[in-house]
Amino acid sequence: MTSPLQGRLAENRAQLRTVSVPPIETGLVATTVVLTGDGELPVEFLCEDDRILTRDAGMVRLKSLIRHEQTVDMVGIAAGSLGDMRPETDLVLPVGQRILIRDWRARALRGTGQAMIRADDLIDGEFVRALGPCRVITHHLIFDRSHVIYAGGLELEANPQLWPAQKLAA
Repeated sequence: MTSPLQGRLAENRAQLRTVSVPPIETGLVATTVVLTGDGELPVEFLCEDDRILTRDAGMVRLKSLIRHEQTVDMVGIAAGSLGDMRPETDLVLPVGQRILIRDWRARALRGTGQAMIRADDLIDGEFVRALGPCRVITHHLIFDRSHVIYAGGLELEANPQLWPAQKLAA
């Protein structure tokens, strides 16, 4: 005899669909510290409705947090290599994670005093290195709109438009 719970599970399984999501080249990996209304917290401890400190809008409520296990090309950034104590510690980011750069690199790469630059565009082979494909869980902070957050001692873009799975739910 089938229990009501087993019947519901079978019904839910029948409604599931498999989708192929390409690697998401943005996000934060575990232990990356994010500035919040409660101080510095590792990204894996964040929850929906946490207050996140942003450069552009002050404290903003986190709409959701998506965790995505994937194999994606990563970049290693040595502590202090992007300016005075930026990042604070060695940091690993997906290749497409955009970083707000406000020094000579922005002028050299984009001809402006500040620019959002992909992590892989900063690779110099010594202080910013290509790590190749890594199996990681990336954490994606979702807000109502794009923001610049403080994470790992850098100013990083958190952009909901870069997460294609949201479009699948629509």
